[in-house]
Amino acid sequence: MDRRPQDQPDAAGAAAPITARWLGRTGYRDAWDLQHRLVAARAAEAIGDQLLLLEHEPVLTLGRHSDPSHVVADEAELAARHIELIRTERGGEVTYHGPGQLTAYPIVRLADRGLYIRSFVRALETALSETCAAFGVEAGPKAGFPGCWCADGTRKIGAVGVRVERGVTYHGIALNVSVRLSDFDLIDACGMPDVESTSIARERDEAAQPPTETVSAAAAAFAKALAQALGAPLEGTLPPRTDPARARRELEWLLRPETAAASATPVGAG
Repeated sequence: MDRRPQDQPDAAGAAAPITARWLGRTGYRDAWDLQHRLVAARAAEAIGDQLLLLEHEPVLTLGRHSDPSHVVADEAELAARHIELIRTERGGEVTYHGPGQLTAYPIVRLADRGLYIRSFVRALETALSETCAAFGVEAGPKAGFPGCWCADGTRKIGAVGVRVERGVTYHGIALNVSVRLSDFDLIDACGMPDVESTSIARERDEAAQPPTETVSAAAAAFAKALAQALGAPLEGTLPPRTDPARARRELEWLLRPETAAASATPVGAG
């Protein structure tokens, strides 16, 4: 398998590409582990910036400082519904992930793009808004509340929660596409009991389509919008012309020790 140029660090800074991959339905812990490995490789400059696009099985995640009392459901109810509760290192409050929701994890070395965390979060919010617009839904940021909101900030359609380690971002966004909104009754979204969750399907007043099909379409729109917001060329094969299994194999190939060692060796070194 030949090395793909788009997966290599680029000295051009802001002009360096970001490589997007659609991974389809992926378990949360599996994706979490994958992020950690990619962050280590990106911090070592063994790979370029990556964008993981996927959909999770139902799971609740807590930010590192979020209050577990904002999980409304008790342990018995979560167990009966086979929903795990996981404390993570990201920022933000409790979040629900599940079928019908796009989750995107950008692995980005901020300094190489001249970005600070606040400007990066703004780029994520811009990409969320542009993705909603691509489906005819008006949405945007809300001052003081990270994420993406509809109806003048009264209904939340997208969440943002990011972590930076060694100058590299991970975790990212969740966008409700055709998700079952009743599952948000399990939590106080954003740690705010009165927040109403919505989705692209609801805002369009249409029945939810098969989740993975609609989420993959949103994934393609989000990847393009984020690349534009970052001023980065977009690499990778986006839905519908993509194979999640092949995309995962490509990532695992990048993360092989021998691949990383070759990537990190300076040109001309003996």
